Amino acid sequence: MAKFKDRDYSQDVLIAVSLEDQLKPGSLEFAIHTLVETRMDTSIFDDRYHNDETGRPAYDPKVLLKVILFAYSGGLVGSRKIERACKKDVTFMALSCLQYPDHSTIASFVSSMWDEILALFTDVLLVCEEEGLLGGTFFALDGCKLPSNASKECSGRVSDLVRKKAKIEKKVKQLLEKQVEADKEDDEDERGGSSSGGSDRSKQIERLQKKAERIERFLNENGPKIGKQGREIKSNITDNESAKMITSHGVIQGYNGQALVDSKHQVIVHAEAFGSGQDHYHIPPMLDGAKHNMRAIGHSDDKYFAKKTLVADTSYFSPTNLNKCEDEQVDAYIPDKDFRKRDPRFSTQQRYRPKKEKRYTLQDFRHNEATDEYICPQGKVLRCRVKKSIQDGVIYRRYVSEQKDCKGCKLRSRCLRGRKAKRRYLNVPFGRVSANLTKEMAEKIDTDKGRNRYHQRMAIVEPAFANIRYMKRLDRFTLRGKIKVNIQWVLYCMVHNIGKIASYGFT
Repeated sequence: MAKFKDRDYSQDVLIAVSLEDQLKPGSLEFAIHTLVETRMDTSIFDDRYHNDETGRPAYDPKVLLKVILFAYSGGLVGSRKIERACKKDVTFMALSCLQYPDHSTIASFVSSMWDEILALFTDVLLVCEEEGLLGGTFFALDGCKLPSNASKECSGRVSDLVRKKAKIEKKVKQLLEKQVEADKEDDEDERGGSSSGGSDRSKQIERLQKKAERIERFLNENGPKIGKQGREIKSNITDNESAKMITSHGVIQGYNGQALVDSKHQVIVHAEAFGSGQDHYHIPPMLDGAKHNMRAIGHSDDKYFAKKTLVADTSYFSPTNLNKCEDEQVDAYIPDKDFRKRDPRFSTQQRYRPKKEKRYTLQDFRHNEATDEYICPQGKVLRCRVKKSIQDGVIYRRYVSEQKDCKGCKLRSRCLRGRKAKRRYLNVPFGRVSANLTKEMAEKIDTDKGRNRYHQRMAIVEPAFANIRYMKRLDRFTLRGKIKVNIQWVLYCMVHNIGKIASYGFT
């Protein structure tokens, strides 16, 4: 008969563990431990606590900061997961010194550090400067759009939300009528109570009523949400500071995490999350924030970015951004949307694409000067709706057709772009703005130097986002509100910078 070694699960075992031995020099956890203990000023949290004479001892902010930064480095975002890791993972035990902060303490600490987060970020940035990780001459700017803790279905303009509330109330009314009829049938059948279907219907009615009350409460407390261009944009009931954004994976409800990255070792010099998918207005706050960080680590020059290179993609090509670069004397390279069409290296790209039916252009529309209207090839009228619109430094008038005229038009495939287009918009140029920075930038990008500088952008900023999104596994923000989401984004960017310090010889 086979023999096996004896085993007894009830026996007690004493295992000697040295906490310091779990934090090996050269590892990320060692870098986090050393930076928090010696280089990051956590005394900025002291004003939060008033337990010097009475009350129980609090968890040291250093302990909380260590476990949060290390958790984010491994993709643990939820406070309950971090609490569990502090009890089961030996590295977390070493960083917390065998303390076990509960999830509510961790969540409260993260969501309330809006006054301290930037100071902590600059403490890490100062170490990067001392370690020689900052080049300080070449920067790249880009954004990372991520979904947040907000429902995409709860979005809409005020009029949309009013209609949605009315639709829910109508549905509730119908369900209540069905409930009354079902109760009458139960009484007639002498069943003595409601059926299981009635119970499910009651839960559905209660759920819909709460949804309608939530919409009504939101409408009473909030007015229309106005965008940068002065027009109403979609609000969101769950997180009104978030926005719908178009990404390569579809439309999300979330935030746009911006990062300004130094070219030498891809260190992030400033990070901020915005509730806007468009990047047309992001360069001014990002440059101002980066200048603040540079002053915090010892660079007193107010024109820190003067004569230094900044590259950004086409989404940043706007008068607001270009004017800011001009004011800061930045050597910026921001291409317009058509820059590849002018690049001779892409001159043959069309031959690989299937030939499409030729579309109508401005020359195919006849202008009636007496009424200032345009007549389309089908004989329908386009009237002037916008007398002055500036795009890429060119001044346009916009003429718009009637939706009913385009709906059944036989020529719409040659006139409208995309199947979902409902009407034709005709932009007619009639001038250019003075001191046209957009035209100058387009000419600058078309030079050999401009193309060479711009094509370095991807190698600078994309590795930082790849590290945060795929290595650190940040696939969504778990908090609500711009302030709290910004804390989470800056913490992740801080972990990215600490990883650079750990990789380049910090001991």
